[in-house]
Amino acid sequence: MRTVYLGTSGFAASVLERLARTEHRPVLVVTRPDRPAGRGRKLTPPPVADLAKRLGIDLDQPDDVNADDARARIAAAEPDVVVVCAFGALLREPLLSEFELLNIHPSLLPRWRGAAPIERAIMAGDAETGVSIMRVTAGLDSGPVCLAAPEPIRPDDTYGSLAPRLEQLGADLLVRALDERPPCREQDDAQRTYAEKISAADRTLDPRAPASEQERVVRALHPHIGARLPLGDGTFLGVQRAQVAPDGASLELLEVQPPGGRPMAYADYVRGHAPR
Repeated sequence: MRTVYLGTSGFAASVLERLARTEHRPVLVVTRPDRPAGRGRKLTPPPVADLAKRLGIDLDQPDDVNADDARARIAAAEPDVVVVCAFGALLREPLLSEFELLNIHPSLLPRWRGAAPIERAIMAGDAETGVSIMRVTAGLDSGPVCLAAPEPIRPDDTYGSLAPRLEQLGADLLVRALDERPPCREQDDAQRTYAEKISAADRTLDPRAPASEQERVVRALHPHIGARLPLGDGTFLGVQRAQVAPDGASLELLEVQPPGGRPMAYADYVRGHAPR
């Protein structure tokens, strides 16, 4: 099947790599423009752009995928299906009506529609999550679902350990959806929940919250965003790893990252900051 691929993130790059090894290899990849990144604010291409170049697939990085020229570039590729995965920008009409769009969403829809489904599932203490293949509509991840499969969330899962399993599952489901073309069924809106984008407040641990809740936040944001604790001087101590203390009532820090420093064992951090 002739496809065009819209994606941006590392998650989307992993799915693209698998798709490119099939008969559904995209003829065009569309991603976001290069952005400043890192302390030096160097202009950096998205992971999907890097991969498309390595794979030798035609690449487009429009400022607005909904603009006439961007839609014309997609149309010129004559896709049977446009695949969307973690693209990071709103798709609007007439783009939505001009092509069949299939989205890979890492949750069991209608649970955790929105920007941060993996993080929110871990933070909520869900026993499982999964991946859904759905038709893209004007609503936020509200389109009909064609395929879905669950993935357990292990007690020690972080974003870094769970996301690769969902990438593999998502790629497998996508290829199956393109091969088999299963019918899509409407979601039950009564069961919907939303995975809001992770904010600065979400990152900041609340010592008044139950230790189990704080520990889930640490795991959900490791290693890509990072939880943190305020130090009182306007800076924050990054929290890389933590566990619920044996008493069950407090959070035990295991690995932290001082402002401007590298991750270290919390015991070493305490020794270096002990009163003299």
